[in-house]
Amino acid sequence: MSALRELAPAKINLGLTLGPLRDDGRHRLVTVMQPVALCDSLELVPAELGASEDQTLCPGVEGENLVDKAVAGFRAVSGWRGAPLRIEISKKIPVAAGMAGGSADAGAALRLLSRVSGIADEDVLMTVARDLGADVPGQLQPRRYLASGAGEELRALPEAAPFGVLVVPSERQLSTADVFAEADRLGLARSVAELESRQAELVGALAAGAAFAPTELLVNDLEPAAVSLAPELAWTLDEVRSAGADHALVCGSGPTVIGLFGDLDRARGAALALSGRTPAPFAVEPWYPTVMPSANSDGAASA
Repeated sequence: MSALRELAPAKINLGLTLGPLRDDGRHRLVTVMQPVALCDSLELVPAELGASEDQTLCPGVEGENLVDKAVAGFRAVSGWRGAPLRIEISKKIPVAAGMAGGSADAGAALRLLSRVSGIADEDVLMTVARDLGADVPGQLQPRRYLASGAGEELRALPEAAPFGVLVVPSERQLSTADVFAEADRLGLARSVAELESRQAELVGALAAGAAFAPTELLVNDLEPAAVSLAPELAWTLDEVRSAGADHALVCGSGPTVIGLFGDLDRARGAALALSGRTPAPFAVEPWYPTVMPSANSDGAASA
């Protein structure tokens, strides 16, 4: 078997409305999920001769990898009994940064497993994805979605007009679970009625392919919780606004801060203006599935 490869694009949240806890312990939410052209690269090959189990290699990232769970879940749900495999991950997406890097890798791994096994049953893949976490279903076939439920209920949105994204990483890492717990402590969740109203407003605002929702809808309800746990993020948000961003917000559960610009050149200029920061900010554009990308050396997607 020759090596199979997949790109795993990072995801940003263009606003996130937080709702109450569900019976399964997850929060209801409404968010716009937008993949961007910052990608991890995954390669699937046969495991070494004599190996008795699947392997995931991800240099520089310690601990259990969500790809391990994706492979085990795929085998369990599909019943596939193929020979042991090795998946190697080249990381470009910051870890524990609110950009769904682990979920993107898991989604790409499921695409690889579907290809190598010949099992393209969407129900099988979605069952595994939902068990892995709320962000993974949207990473099975990355595109712009309006996500609801706990993130697993997806409504495809039209591709947006071009825009630029300034990404300002942080040296700190924030646990998603810790940020949601802090949001609960702060009482940030909205009512079900508010959540449903926001969902309807977003659908109407983005149906024609606008880059962003109106300012009053482009709000991340998790941002106060992330700032509470990492107060320096308030300064970062101010810096991004001062660099000319049309909108600045914490990305998902953070600690990454993003700035939204009407075009990529302005985002690049802002990244240059903030280049003294560590880690260095960078600019990316939206990633769209209409052109199959390949991986280049810097992890960006290119046709």
